[in-house]
Amino acid sequence: MQIEETELPGVLILTPRVFGDARGSFCEAWNRATLQGLGIDLDFVQDNQSISAPVGTVRGLHYQAPPHAQDKLVRVGHGAILDVAVDVRVGSPTYGRWVGVELTAGNARQLLVPKGFLHGFVTREPDTVVLYKTTDVYAPDCDGAVHFADPDLGIDWGIDPASAVLSDKDARAPRFADWTSPFSIEV
Repeated sequence: MQIEETELPGVLILTPRVFGDARGSFCEAWNRATLQGLGIDLDFVQDNQSISAPVGTVRGLHYQAPPHAQDKLVRVGHGAILDVAVDVRVGSPTYGRWVGVELTAGNARQLLVPKGFLHGFVTREPDTVVLYKTTDVYAPDCDGAVHFADPDLGIDWGIDPASAVLSDKDARAPRFADWTSPFSIEV
């Protein structure tokens, strides 16, 4: 497993070794002992899957507030996404900054998004399947979102925001300036 750091502390790109032959390919996407040996010790409790039919589907920017905040390990089973994490830990030197990473079924990359970060993605291929593990179960009372196209964040989604396919929740999400983060930097 190869680990790459991003510009945001704790947001990591994990790339497993992929073995291919005439049948196709195989990779070990997650192994607790391997990751613990690399300094990543997370207790995943839930696996999620989304299927987005149209290109330009945006899911996010989502978070789950304490006491049910979640670390996420995101990968693509079919298709491609631009996966985005935004630091929203009050007091962080990178507060409000974002990183975007292309995750595809072919490149096998995964994005580790820690607690204290908004998370979202835009699909780049039809019928994209996104799979992600979380360290806490879904808690509707802790669920929230910030509008993906907020100009204060300046995220380049690679699409015209007016053409994005959104849920009602994501379309109504507040702007970053009108939102209060429930996260702070751990010292």
